[in-house]
Amino acid sequence: MKSNTPVLLSIAVAVIGAIIVVLLPDLNGSLLFAAGALISGFAIQYANTSKCSSSTSSAAEADFVTTTLYVGNLPYRANEMAIRTLFSEHGKVISVRLMKDKHTGKRRGFGFVEMPESDAANAIQALNEQEFQERSLKVREANERTPREESAE
Repeated sequence: MKSNTPVLLSIAVAVIGAIIVVLLPDLNGSLLFAAGALISGFAIQYANTSKCSSSTSSAAEADFVTTTLYVGNLPYRANEMAIRTLFSEHGKVISVRLMKDKHTGKRRGFGFVEMPESDAANAIQALNEQEFQERSLKVREANERTPREESAE
């Protein structure tokens, strides 16, 4: 998750500088500019150091290959958290997407779970044909989505 601290700090400096210029017009503008640049420079340096520390941890996470699983025959009342909890018992869950009808907003009874490749095989073996909220789940590796052709009307 990205930090908004440098942005907020820069905005605060700009607002405070504008207030000071309005309230104390006798102050030298270049002095204010120098103070703002100093604080902004600190904010940029802070942002760069925080990016370095977070990028090393995300780089380690990006080293593994992920697999997207198709999960079918889901109960319509199941939500993303319930599915995440279920699959978390068999490995790390990166993302959960449950498909909804674009017109009604109701769940369509299937979705996708993204997991590391090593955990995906375990999840398929453990959860395929297993009962979940009175439904027998269908779990398999998802197929690549093929682009749809435009229909001529």
